[in-house]
Amino acid sequence: MFLLFLIIILIETNRSPSDLPESESELVAGYTMDYSAVGFAMFFLGEYSNMLIMATMVVTLFLGG
Repeated sequence: MFLLFLIIILIETNRSPSDLPESESELVAGYTMDYSAVGFAMFFLGEYSNMLIMATMVVTLFLGG
């Protein structure tokens, strides 16, 4: 169950090995090229808060809280 949950978390947070959610034409600059200043910061804060929530779920569900 833990291994399956870990794989799902990696896919959901767009981390390696499934870290390319863009199309092939966007691989040069990526989707972050469209954002600047506050928009860029909010985008990454949202992404990293998602990883923090997923880590909290793993600790709570599998490591006893």
